[in-house]
Amino acid sequence: MKEKWNDFKKRQVQIDQLDDKTLLLNLYLTQALTLIVGIIWIAVSRRNPLELLWLPNGYEPWVWGTGFAVAVIVIDLIISRFVPEDVTDDGGINEKMFRTRPFWHIAVIALVVSICEEMLFRGAIQHTLGPYWTSIIFAAIHVRYLRHWLPTALVFGISYGLGHIYIWTDSLWAPIAAHFLIDFVMGLILRYRREE
Repeated sequence: MKEKWNDFKKRQVQIDQLDDKTLLLNLYLTQALTLIVGIIWIAVSRRNPLELLWLPNGYEPWVWGTGFAVAVIVIDLIISRFVPEDVTDDGGINEKMFRTRPFWHIAVIALVVSICEEMLFRGAIQHTLGPYWTSIIFAAIHVRYLRHWLPTALVFGISYGLGHIYIWTDSLWAPIAAHFLIDFVMGLILRYRREE
């Protein structure tokens, strides 16, 4: 058994071995799978997945989503300023994903990820398990952060917050907006900080 585990560890691909095409293919395939699982889960629970994407009547979900995103981005910037990089290291995946990506593609990635992941986690799983257990699963799915406690705690906290703004606003667009803004702004920071 130990030999099999060692063989598996040796076969694991390092981030610097992935070319851009493979990285993007992996991203879009996993997001498609996430969306499909979310839609099936929602349908099996006798709810209409399309109803979750109806635009809200008021501006409240957009305000909550934007406000939450701003708070997360500020906290992340403070952490990146005062905490050593090796404590928040994700193995270089985010940097590889965004460092040469054009502005428009960062926006597309952020939009795809926010819709697909929020449909599964807030729209499907949270409906069944609640925000706490959904956030545990959300943190576990973001495997690249599990090597360090701080990014794992941040991902859990962000997910828990997204779950609560979904409950407060009764609109999936609040966590989608927050998720989009967080990923988009952090992607732009990685892209343009490295360029300098």
